[in-house]
Amino acid sequence: MKNAMPTTGLIVVCAVLLGANCIRAQDWPQWRGPNRDAKAAEFNAPKTWPKELTQKWKVPVGGGDATPALVGDKLYVFTREGGDEVIRCLDAATGKELWQDKYEAQPATGPAGGPHAGPRSSPTVADGKVVTLGVRGTVSCLDAASGKKLWRKDDFQGFWPMFFTSSSPIVVDGLCMVQLGGKENGRGRANGGIVAYDLATGDEKWKWTGDSPAYASPELVTVNGTKLVVAETERKIVAVAVADGKLAWEAPFAAERMAYNAATPIVDGQTVIYTGAGRGTKAVKIEKQGEGFAGKELWSNPQTAVQFNTPVLKEGLLFGLSQRNEFFCINAESGQTAWSTSAGQPGGSGPGAKGGPADKGGGAPGGKGGRGMRGGRGGGYASIVDAGSVLLALTPSSELVVFEPSNKAFKQLAKYKVASTPTYAYPVVSGNRIFVKDQDSLTLWTID
Repeated sequence: MKNAMPTTGLIVVCAVLLGANCIRAQDWPQWRGPNRDAKAAEFNAPKTWPKELTQKWKVPVGGGDATPALVGDKLYVFTREGGDEVIRCLDAATGKELWQDKYEAQPATGPAGGPHAGPRSSPTVADGKVVTLGVRGTVSCLDAASGKKLWRKDDFQGFWPMFFTSSSPIVVDGLCMVQLGGKENGRGRANGGIVAYDLATGDEKWKWTGDSPAYASPELVTVNGTKLVVAETERKIVAVAVADGKLAWEAPFAAERMAYNAATPIVDGQTVIYTGAGRGTKAVKIEKQGEGFAGKELWSNPQTAVQFNTPVLKEGLLFGLSQRNEFFCINAESGQTAWSTSAGQPGGSGPGAKGGPADKGGGAPGGKGGRGMRGGRGGGYASIVDAGSVLLALTPSSELVVFEPSNKAFKQLAKYKVASTPTYAYPVVSGNRIFVKDQDSLTLWTID
């Protein structure tokens, strides 16, 4: 009985904190989920997959390819309507709009525009705030409960990557870090880098300008207690210190012509796995070396790589969709390809057939008919989620493919049509719920 009161008090305090700012296991508060690794917690696959999923609601939300964020009972959706970029908060149970904020913003144009006029960057929810990054570089921070604008920045006006902004913000220790700028009007002189803003005030804390951004989203790695943000730029992969923005490590990673640095780096402890079309897939361990840091190459696989999606790491295996439109599995210890299988022709009937899925997943740039020039026909895109005992891949043809996480071969367990228009955002998986953003709507599906 002596411990009853302290324990009860602790539970109450935790409950209050959870309701205010804390991230719960089933939340999806940012790009690729709670840890930016595309892992959906507390998903229990059914023993027998149903013939169809159950649609609970569907609401129009506007255009764009940004993945929504889910925190508690609220969804944060970032889209385009007319000449505005719009941030909405929806009730996750009903789809009812709770608040919205919008601002005037030009869309992506040229080969990157059309049905992919933006935005592409996913909202990030942290410390009771929601941060968005517009398709031309506008950074906004709103109060997550009320939608009140706290601050908005456009510090690199007129500068963006050739195919516009696709990187998603990351928040660490009260700092909001974003990859901003690019080339003047997408083609001229370069002016950009990584900028850290104080999340509460919007004040700039530091800026690293060693290279212009590409299209991948940054990740966090901790080495000997030092937190580093790993990011792909136009010609490099770099790690900069969260505390002050100083460069800790870099390696050349220049994309070949008509290819892009679009896949988010994958972090496993101090190991960083990164990949790009024409350059293969590499694993590097970042280590402390004297007063600085060094990267030790662990392996390189020149044959298997992705262009437009980010692979998922599960139990020592790397699963992705290559630029050749093949699902693959790489042993993450040795770097050897365990298997690969054709995903079929984009928009077709599935893996191993004459048609099949293809999707974006790595924040890739826009292009004719797809999110990149080489992906103009939809090939090489797949938003893959680790859902415990299964993997889920959402394709541009709006098919949700369920398959086994095996190193032996590709085995499809189920496939569902989840939208009537193309889907380029990640599916947000939470418990038995799957939220799907298509061309202009958001739908809640459940597995019953």
